[in-house]
Amino acid sequence: MPPRARPSTYPEVFAKRMSGREKRLLGDLFGLSSFGVNLTRLAPGGSSALRHAHSKQDEFVYILQGRPTLHTDGGNVVSPGMCASFKAGTGDAESSGQRNPRGRRLSRSGRPHAGRRGDLSR
Repeated sequence: MPPRARPSTYPEVFAKRMSGREKRLLGDLFGLSSFGVNLTRLAPGGSSALRHAHSKQDEFVYILQGRPTLHTDGGNVVSPGMCASFKAGTGDAESSGQRNPRGRRLSRSGRPHAGRRGDLSR
C-alpha cells in the first residue's frame, strides 16, 4: 500500500512538523469503519503527531522498529515490542518523536474521526 497522498491534515503552520512522517492507512485498505489502523514510518527527527488527546477515541500504539520517545506527561523512550494506550476522555495526551538515525516504524489504532482535542501548548 502506498503512503497517504496528503502527508498531513494539520493546518500548514503545523503540517511542516510532520515532514518526516510517512503514513499508510491500513484500516482504509481493508474497509474498516469502526476503528482505524495506521502504519507510520518516521525519518530521523520526524514526529508522528502533534501532542493530542482524544475525547471519544481510545488509542493504541505498538512499536515495530526504532526507539522513539513517546511524549506523555512523563516522556518515555520505547523500543520494539513495547506498546502504549490512551483511554478516551482522560486528557492523557501524547506525541512521539524519533531521534534515532535509523528511523522507526509503529502501528497506531483507534476509532477514525472521533473526538480529537489537540494540546499544542507543550
